[in-house]
Amino acid sequence: MNLLLQFQQYISYNNLFTKDQPLILAVSGGVDSVVLADLCAKAGYSFSIAHCNFQLRGEESDADEILVQSLGKHYNVLVHVKKFHTAAYALEQKISIQEAARKLRYDWFEELSTVNGQQSIVLTAHHADDNNETLLMNFFRGTGLHGLTGIPVSNGNIKRPLLRFTKEELIAYANENKLHWREDASNQSSKYTRNFFRNEIIPQIENVYPQVKQNLQDNIERFKEIEALYNLSTQRIIQKLCKQKGAELHIPVKQLMQFNNSALIYEIIKPYGFTEKQIDEVKKLCDAESGKFIESPSLQFRIIKHRHWLIIAPAAASGAEHYVIDGIGNWEVGSFKVQIKLLRNAQQPIDDSPQVAMLDASKVQFPLLLRKWKAGDYFYPLGMKKKKKLARFFIDQKLSKTQKENVWVLQSNQKIIWVIGMRIDERFKITAATKDIFSLEYHPH
Repeated sequence: MNLLLQFQQYISYNNLFTKDQPLILAVSGGVDSVVLADLCAKAGYSFSIAHCNFQLRGEESDADEILVQSLGKHYNVLVHVKKFHTAAYALEQKISIQEAARKLRYDWFEELSTVNGQQSIVLTAHHADDNNETLLMNFFRGTGLHGLTGIPVSNGNIKRPLLRFTKEELIAYANENKLHWREDASNQSSKYTRNFFRNEIIPQIENVYPQVKQNLQDNIERFKEIEALYNLSTQRIIQKLCKQKGAELHIPVKQLMQFNNSALIYEIIKPYGFTEKQIDEVKKLCDAESGKFIESPSLQFRIIKHRHWLIIAPAAASGAEHYVIDGIGNWEVGSFKVQIKLLRNAQQPIDDSPQVAMLDASKVQFPLLLRKWKAGDYFYPLGMKKKKKLARFFIDQKLSKTQKENVWVLQSNQKIIWVIGMRIDERFKITAATKDIFSLEYHPH
């Protein structure tokens, strides 16, 4: 079976793209991407070419660009070229040259693929040898099971239709079809990690296991199947174990620790940006006192210990912490809508909804201040003659750390008249002597 037919079958089997979808081919000028362009042309696909000039090899980089431009003329397709100041970017971002080049090209591919609102498919020329090298690099780097599944054939609008073919097969096709390509001299240097595996490690292993490349390919397929079973099993456990409450995920500590399984902990915390290195921190948190927490590296989420639970919650929101309400009417204040009515007849039935506070109008002075509670705050909870600090009140109410952080209070003349959604102040309650009533109603957006 010829390579062109296998190429078309691989695209169809993996449902990568169709003839009516516009394609952008990432072409460096090396044999892999030159073969990709020729196969797409012969298969009748509509495509343009994208070439990154990373300006790392002087005249050689410019010669690569010239070759790619000639391919565009040969196939009568548009060629996009982008010159990058890669070395300067790597220095500025404090990352390696390889990492800088990868980020720059994929960011540009994303930009190209969404021009004028039309989504194009970006094809890269990764092949089986690249996949084998990635597997070994990930194994020694310690990336876990997912890293052993190699390079994905499809990742969003990035597709890799050469992933099943070896470098040897691609070179044979190029020679047979008299294609012209350029060799990147830096590929021979083992100072780069991938080249070290390509030029040093794999050839040495081949001396002991001649079929190592095919064995690695077979292992990648096995690991993909194992990962599918693993994901199915862990997701079933997570669904039974964890409880979603609004934006929070609640995990019972006792049941979690009964599994005694680091992989399960990681699968629970991974979607929130926590890393494998934080698994031990989570285990320690299970034995910590209520209120202790750890943060994700991005600081967007926290895992909080609350009584017998771990709670994964968004980090406390920043922004305005207080708003002035200056009279009767509807007020849009931050994440709230507050409605204040004056009821002239004190014989109104009392609404005991937690979203409503009905207060003696004669005791309330405007402007009112809506703010987050703070340490040292106190009030006289309805039904009590003595004041109580809010911190103690929250303990009595068994509020979690995130629940406490989301408590707002309404203040009149420096006195808290309502812990919103929870309790009004005894000093402002309706009595037999009350003539007029303020009805305060809040709704979170």
